[in-house]
Amino acid sequence: MSDDAVNPEAVRHVAELARVDLDDEEVDAFTGQFADILEYFETLDEVPEVEREAELTNVMRPDEERGSLDREEALRNAPETEDGYFKGPNVS
Repeated sequence: MSDDAVNPEAVRHVAELARVDLDDEEVDAFTGQFADILEYFETLDEVPEVEREAELTNVMRPDEERGSLDREEALRNAPETEDGYFKGPNVS
């Protein structure tokens, strides 16, 4: 990557978008850091792509029909009920 790709004006622009105040020393430091980061991304572009079909597997258990609690059993330990339903706190 050429050093011209990231210049102090670009760093100042990004800092302005992020609403960050940078002094001249910080702009110089970030200019070099941004250039390094962009160089790392260029390295990733060199990684060869692998073409293969993704192997999908079902990680969920199969559905099984089984008995459940009746309403009275389900509501037995509820702190509050109303008309056969759980009652929770009012949300305003």
